[in-house]
Parts: sequence; C-alpha cells; structure tokens
Amino acid sequence: MVLLIDAINAIREFLDTGGQVLLVIGVLIFAMWLLILERLLYIFGGYRQYKKLVKKTWFDRKERNSWNAEQIRQALVSRAKQRLSQNLPFINVMVAVCPLLGLLGTVTGMIEVFDVMAITGTGSARSMASGVSKATIPTMAGMVGALSGVFASTYLQRKTKREAELLEDQMVLDH
Repeated sequence: MVLLIDAINAIREFLDTGGQVLLVIGVLIFAMWLLILERLLYIFGGYRQYKKLVKKTWFDRKERNSWNAEQIRQALVSRAKQRLSQNLPFINVMVAVCPLLGLLGTVTGMIEVFDVMAITGTGSARSMASGVSKATIPTMAGMVGALSGVFASTYLQRKTKREAELLEDQMVLDH
C-alpha cells in the first residue's frame, strides 16, 4: 500500500513538473496503447475465428470458378482486410499528434520562462529553471510516445497486410 501511494505521488510530481500538456500527452498515449492492445488481441484471437468463418463460407460454395464467385471471394477478403485494419488510422493519428503536443508543451513552458523574466526583470537562471523544465519534459514525453507508437503501428500494419495476403492465397490455392 505504501508503494502504491509513493508511486502515485511520484506520478503526480512528474505531471506537475511538466504542466497541463503533459497530462494530455499521458492520456493520449494511454488511449493509443489501449487501441494497440485491442488490435493485437484481435489479430491473435478474434481474427483467427473470423478467418475460419470466411474460409468455411468460401469452401461451402458449390461453384467457385465463375466471375460471380470471384467477386464474392474478393468481397470476403476485403471484409477481412477491413476488420484487420480497423483502428489503425486512429493509432497513426495519435502517433502523429504526440510530438505536436510535446511542441505545445515546449511553447507553454517557454511562455512561462518569459513571464518570469518579465516579472522579475532579470535573466536569473534559478527563476527560469521551472519554466525550462516545463518546456522540455512534455517534448520528451511526446517523442517517447510517438516512437513507441510508430514501432507498434508499423508492426500492426505489416501483420495486417500479411494476414490478408495469407487469407487471399489460401482461398485461391485451395480452389
């Protein structure tokens, strides 16, 4: 219990040093990783069942050689691709927004530095330190969130493309 309270206090202090923008970045990264985990669970869980259903639907057809049958096969594969790539555009947008929010944190932190300079009338490093901290921490958090999201997003896109190609090949080869 004491460890939990210490951890919460450490997170609160970190958020205080980074300003309000850091909280927004944290929420965004959390939402992005929820979507990434949802996609991973679907690809390695729910999609396998859906793939079996699609293949069963295709192979239960008596006629699979006509133009109409080919259109049905393409529609089945297209629906599978749609299901696989669901939420990937949202993840990509979140990845792109992370560094932009970090930049916003930089700007707000620098505004605070300039406010301190205007109020005190000096360029004292000690009085500007908190503003510089608020400027750099959100930038770092935005970049870390974007980098982690880029790797996960790239993996998911490759996996999605590969799974769709495998499904299409299996439905052509077994015919």
